[in-house]
Amino acid sequence: MKLIFPVLTLTRGGAQRMLAELTNRLTEIGHDVQILLPSDGVVEYEMKCELIYAKEGELSASDFPKGDVIISNFYTTVEVSQQASEEGKGIHVRLALCYEPTFLPDNSRSFSSYNIVSNLLVLSRWQQEIIQKNHGIKGRIVPIGVSPIFKNLNIRDPKKRLVVSAIMRKPEGGFSAHREQEYLLQQLNQVKAIHPDVELYLISPPGEHAESATLQNLLTDRRYHIRTPADDTELCFHYSESDIFVSSSTYDAGSLPGIEAMRCGAALVTVYSGGNKEYCSHGHNCLMSYRFENRLADDIITLIRDPDLRQRLARKGEQSSQHFTWEKSMQTFQNALFEIVARNPS
Repeated sequence: MKLIFPVLTLTRGGAQRMLAELTNRLTEIGHDVQILLPSDGVVEYEMKCELIYAKEGELSASDFPKGDVIISNFYTTVEVSQQASEEGKGIHVRLALCYEPTFLPDNSRSFSSYNIVSNLLVLSRWQQEIIQKNHGIKGRIVPIGVSPIFKNLNIRDPKKRLVVSAIMRKPEGGFSAHREQEYLLQQLNQVKAIHPDVELYLISPPGEHAESATLQNLLTDRRYHIRTPADDTELCFHYSESDIFVSSSTYDAGSLPGIEAMRCGAALVTVYSGGNKEYCSHGHNCLMSYRFENRLADDIITLIRDPDLRQRLARKGEQSSQHFTWEKSMQTFQNALFEIVARNPS
């Protein structure tokens, strides 16, 4: 099949990682895949498919080549994809990598975007249920995966200080409120005050760190060590040197960092974010709390003080993560596309 993916950016991030993994793997098995980007679109992943760019500025229907399927994702790609589809350039399918209306600006537009196309793919049961309740459309679940580059490097030294790590993204721009990063820092500071020997690592994409005054200001705070991995090999190293990985996000359709850290052998302490219930089970492979319980620091301290529990959760988390692969995600995605095309013969 010829597949057209209109994409705003391929900078480092969970949604962009899923797009990169799916399109690369679909290309490898023989599909003709093209990613259509704005004229100034940024690409930070190594891509195996063809990249094409809008003639000028934002995407327009005239920029779309003719294909079998157009796969939109973020709400700002939906209207133009539908227009291109109506012009005969392919069946329109939406791969919703988040549910935008409840946590991003311009929610009247993002909400109505779910009334435009009926062919819907989602990442988790939580996201599936929200969209079905609000719009009457039941999307098919395409699960997240973990790249084989992420693995337990077995570099943790029990004689060294314990490492607690977390992802910090650029807060400027209004796209990180659901990450609860102020709460995260507050909770990490409580941990540091009670256990000053613990090392706190904050991991940020290097491009975002360079652009963000907020992230750069953290360099002067002696409580934190800042890490800016240039690629997945370095990110795997930082996950693997972490004894405990912390996620404070309260709203994610998939939430990749938690399961990637699990794969690398870190014990996960997390806030319930919806999509992370696909791989998280409190007391079995992680410690999970709801945001209102205000328990993140307490759970981190529990694992600091109980190495047996920490190591048991880490082992179970690493085992649980093995069920999630991008190969499985790609196969599920491909099968869904085949079914949609079969229902919509040209």
